[in-house]
Order: sequence, then structure tokens, then C-alpha cells
Amino acid sequence: MTHEQLKNQYQYVEPTYGRFDQSLVWGSGSLCLDLDGKEYIDFTSGIGVNALGFCDADWQQAVTEQLSKLQHTSNLYYTMPGGELAQLLCEATGMKGVFYANSGAEANECAIKAARKYSHDKYGDGRYEIITLVNSFHGRTMATITATGQEVFHQHFMPFLEGFNYAVAGDLEDLKSKITPATCAIMMEMIQGEGGVIPQNKEYVEAVAQLCAEQDILLIVDEVQTGIGRTGSLFCYQQFGIQPDLVSMAKGLGGGLPIGGVLFGEKTHGVLTPGTHATTFGGNPVVCAGGCQIIKTITAPGFLEEVVKKGEYIRKALAAMPGVEGVDGMGLMLGVRLKEGIAAADVVKAAMAEGVLVLTAKTKVRMLPPLNITYDELDRGLAALGRALAQFA
Repeated sequence: MTHEQLKNQYQYVEPTYGRFDQSLVWGSGSLCLDLDGKEYIDFTSGIGVNALGFCDADWQQAVTEQLSKLQHTSNLYYTMPGGELAQLLCEATGMKGVFYANSGAEANECAIKAARKYSHDKYGDGRYEIITLVNSFHGRTMATITATGQEVFHQHFMPFLEGFNYAVAGDLEDLKSKITPATCAIMMEMIQGEGGVIPQNKEYVEAVAQLCAEQDILLIVDEVQTGIGRTGSLFCYQQFGIQPDLVSMAKGLGGGLPIGGVLFGEKTHGVLTPGTHATTFGGNPVVCAGGCQIIKTITAPGFLEEVVKKGEYIRKALAAMPGVEGVDGMGLMLGVRLKEGIAAADVVKAAMAEGVLVLTAKTKVRMLPPLNITYDELDRGLAALGRALAQFA
């Protein structure tokens, strides 16, 4: 099949994505090939999903072994991978329970429902409002698109759900002004990924957590993009000195297969009871088997320290490149600020032509390399990115 033939087949796929004019057909580690045989270094991880790159051998073995035993059963029964993954996650975080979903948006929906039920159980009707942050992104379902604090997403689909309010990130006084007797939770990302790779201020996060504890307002942390080792710790919130009540996750947890989930803390554990929430595919044993291998790999001694070192290595290399104003982010979740007049989308296209895949995040070039990328692969990808940036200098 040629690239043009494949593109023609996509006339049967709804046009909801702006696709690049490439077709990827094979990958191993941080390398992938298109239909024409051109090689790329991948600095995207499928937007943070392929935590261990393409077709990691240990992950692949865990998935295929489970696939030969039991590919699916309903949540009316226990499965070994579902139990093991939950234990691994809770023991590594101090959280008390997990709900499995299929995506980040589903995970955030679950967190929203759990927060409202917690307040309803304890305080009765009328305490249901959730405050999120301006410039946040929490998903594309009706609830999570409403929770998203960006007007660009608040189009076409009116009316939106009631019960959400938005505070300016980093402005504690603005947040306090938005709290009312109806407030049940505050929901935030430690780094606003789709909002432009913008980390939160540690003092602000600590103050928000204290405020929540004082007023029995639940703290929901959205770790869909920042979680599973991406920022140099299992979850990014662990670097902020807080213990959330609910933590949503997805992307890297499945290593390439669809999974989402919510971690429940001391207050919220047991709030969702039989019949109050469910999903058909949540906790799929094949995906959970892969998730177990992902967690075992990234929590092995020295792994996360290497993520931090690789992030610093990239920062140092970028600082010497033409057109770079600075770098934001943590670990291997980085946003490259470009000098005035350079468009991130143009850099992404030029980088692809040079043999490296990167992303945009608003005005920045976003980089989410596989967590186990080698230094040789980093050097090759950075050299290609440097060639691309030189075209705009």
C-alpha cells in the first residue's frame, strides 16, 4: 500500500483531526518508520502514551502472555492483573483505592462524580460546584469540556453543564473569591499541558491544598499527562508536598493500550458504591497486565532519577540552539519557548522533515520523549531539531 492509498481510505474516517502528511507503520523504542521507509526519532510518545516507547520487549511480553490467557471479562469477576496493578499504584502513592476507566476524560468524569457524591453524602443537596483553573484542560466529554478552563473549547456544544467555576492559576485570592457554600472540590493540573506546558507554583499548590483541608473541599489532581513518571516522579503532585483526595491518570499507564483511572484517598475511598459508577472495559486484564509492567519498570531503582537527568540534558542542549528563548516543564515534559516571530507549528513541520517528531502546546514546541529513551537517540533527535530551528534563525 502507498501513502496516497492509505490517505484515500481515511475518507471513511470522520475529519476530526488535523493530520500530518505521514503514515507511521513500524516502531521500536524511540525510532519509527513511515510508509516510505523514512526513519524518525520520536519525541512525542503518542502525546505521552508510549511511556516506554514503541513495542518495549518486557511490556509486549506481559501483554501477549495475558492475551493468551484471558482477554476480557466483566467487572462482575476478579482478575489477577486488575488486582496487582491496583496494589502497585496504591502502595507507591499511599492512596487507598483505584477505579479503572478507559481514558483521561473518563477518569476525570469519575473524579467529578466522586467529589459530588462525597459532598452529597456528607452535606446533602446544594454542595456540588467544582472550581478549575483558567487555561486548564480536562477532556472532551460534556462534563470535562465544561471543567476545561479555555474558551476555545467552549464553542458549538451549548448548553454546558452547571456547577463549574474558574479561577486564575497562581492567584490564591482569586481562588478564594470563587469559593462558595456550594463548592465541593478544586480540580487542577500540576503542569498545564495542553495549556502550554506551564508548571504551577509550589507555594500556590501547597496553599490550595491547605485551603481544601481547612474547608473539607476535595482536592482533585489531574495527572493524565503528568503522571506515570513523566515529570521525574511517579506522579507530579509528589514533588509538590501534597496528598490529594482524588488523582486522575491515563496515557502512560497503558504503555500504548487504552486505560484511565482514579486514585482515591482516605476521605474518598468507598464513596462510589455498587451501582453508582461503572464502565464495561475498565480494568481490562490485558491492558492492566501491560500497566503492571510499566509501573514495575519506572519504579525500579534509578529509573526516575534518569528521567530527571535526561530532562536536564535536553534543557542544556536546547539552550544552545538558535531561536530558543527558554524551556518550561519538568522531567521529560518540556515546552520550548521560541523567539518572537517563530511559529511552533512551522518548527514541528521542519523538524519532521529533518527526522524528529515533536508537538505543539499553544506557542511552544512540546517534547514528551519516551521515558527510557537512550542518550544516543536523544542526541540524534536533538541534532535534527537543531537543524530545523536553524531554518528560522
